[in-house]
Amino acid sequence: MYESELELAIATVREACGLTSAVQERIVAARDAVSKADRSPVTIADLAAQIVIGERLRAAFPDDPLMAEEDSRPLTGPGTEGIAREVLALARTRLPELDADAAAAALDRGRHPGGVGGRFWMLDPVDGTKGFLRGEQYAIALALVNDGEVVVAVLGCPNLPLEPGREDGPRGCLFAAARGTGATVRAIAGGSARPISVSAATDAAEAVLLESVEGGHSSHDRTAAIAARLGMHRPPVRLDSQCKYGALARGEASIYLRLPRSSGYREKPWDHAPGALLLEEAGGRVSDLAGRPLDLASARTMAPAGGILATNGAIHDRVLAAARAELELDRVEP
Repeated sequence: MYESELELAIATVREACGLTSAVQERIVAARDAVSKADRSPVTIADLAAQIVIGERLRAAFPDDPLMAEEDSRPLTGPGTEGIAREVLALARTRLPELDADAAAAALDRGRHPGGVGGRFWMLDPVDGTKGFLRGEQYAIALALVNDGEVVVAVLGCPNLPLEPGREDGPRGCLFAAARGTGATVRAIAGGSARPISVSAATDAAEAVLLESVEGGHSSHDRTAAIAARLGMHRPPVRLDSQCKYGALARGEASIYLRLPRSSGYREKPWDHAPGALLLEEAGGRVSDLAGRPLDLASARTMAPAGGILATNGAIHDRVLAAARAELELDRVEP
């Protein structure tokens, strides 16, 4: 089931990784970054990747809507002519017949509001923009949702080492999963896929913790306090983007804890949907801090959850209890 969708998602994400990797080698953030309403940088590669992926999906599955992070505003507002030209030129390297109107329309097709009925695709074209601009980790994250459930997920991580810990070795990982069939990783450059699974760690004190590089994305201080409560002694590993889910899924670490710095912060589903399915298919578990599964389909923003916990599954309840005790959260029934 979903074989053709998974095959297309893999090919499309691989194509977009080639596009964004070429851009990352030459861009300078001061020139190529534009601002969103929340002031986080968005790049020309981000916009062009969404156009290309969106058009590939539309051609193959014309009845499937798309929920994606970007829209056409960075191309159509005052003073955007230069950005628009560069985005169009980049997208045309993959879609030679594309014109400016079609590029804007392709971006705006990503405005699907979500919902628990029917199917739609979900895309973050460059997840981890600050890592991208630093020349470090980022991910292209694509998922298919059907009747409120994530059923296909692909993560392209162009800068992640193919072999964990081999910083001097080949880079470029393509993670893929379809519900009920397990999770795999392969080289973006090509080659066969191999199954992956989470770590076998059963002692939270010995586990490796992943967290965001950016302190603005998650409270490092509160995460450190929870780690201390668990008796963890290894330093945390910090990675940008949903590459963290890939690292968890292949057993490099056992815990990813994301604690928003403000109580009203609302997560975006495209920041977690592909990674969550990948981790679950590798044997892990993802929940909010009440222990409930994440609602990744209902809307373009997720209900405030107080935080997100992803683990190898075996230590999930132990870490969840420590997090709730440290944060002094009342018990909520799943």
